[in-house]
Amino acid sequence: MPKLNVLDINGQNVGEIELLDSIFNVEVNQHVLYEVVKNQLANKRQGTQSAKTRAEVRGGGRKPWKQKGTGRARQGSIRAVQWVGGGVAFAPKPRNYSYTLPKKVRRLAIKSALSSKVQNNEMIVLDALNMEAPKTKEFAQILNNIKASKKTLVVMAEKNDNVIRSARNIEGVATALVNTINVYDILKYDTFVITTDAVKKVEEVYA
Repeated sequence: MPKLNVLDINGQNVGEIELLDSIFNVEVNQHVLYEVVKNQLANKRQGTQSAKTRAEVRGGGRKPWKQKGTGRARQGSIRAVQWVGGGVAFAPKPRNYSYTLPKKVRRLAIKSALSSKVQNNEMIVLDALNMEAPKTKEFAQILNNIKASKKTLVVMAEKNDNVIRSARNIEGVATALVNTINVYDILKYDTFVITTDAVKKVEEVYA
């Protein structure tokens, strides 16, 4: 089992935590990570882009000149795609880009992402993260104490409005709950900060 030091908000080592091999020490599957990230980004697409085909552009009902004898190329409509003001060839239309992946693939991707953070020394475990009031400066100091990078994801077991409001004004820092973490966010941020309570919850969910 991999072991990590547990830090307090002052950056002091206050203990050690053992992590489950089945979640935090699996072989990182790069292909599964790629497939799940691609799926998440596809599901986020709005799919609202739209352009008009030659059939939808106003005008162009009359043949601009006769077929033969003018010396010019034959044309059937001034709204054909080669004309200025004409329609768009293979015009994009609103569509749904989302698709689903098997649950086992998604779970393996989460485990691979978490394991990669442990193996790359990018995971920091806090004993607790409580704030009496939302203070951005105080939260920034906590991140500085634990030597978190500029791009940090902070994961909590339960919602804490003071922590969320303190973090949201810091560029590159995001907060999440155990039930909202996803592969894209885990890989996107350079440092993965998680409380001991959240670690236990992750192990309960994904064990």
